[in-house]
Amino acid sequence: MACVDVDSLMQYETEAQKGRPDALYNLGLAYSTGNGVGVDFVAAHKWFNLAALRGVEEAKSWRAQVASEMLPAQIAEAQRLAREWLSLFRN
Repeated sequence: MACVDVDSLMQYETEAQKGRPDALYNLGLAYSTGNGVGVDFVAAHKWFNLAALRGVEEAKSWRAQVASEMLPAQIAEAQRLAREWLSLFRN
């Protein structure tokens, strides 16, 4: 994955709000690897979870990998954030 710049991240966020599975997945990759942002496993898990819900099979394995590095409370927070995001941007 090439280095992600701020403009690309903003574009991914915009596309994610439209329900684009690839944008959700790319946000998960960015946050899980620290590509263009700081590593944030809670955010990465949230985005991978949302991408998996949209049918991105690779997101399931990435989500599991990230979860293996997280505490149960962090996973619960990521799931809460995913539900909150869905309530705002369900399409």
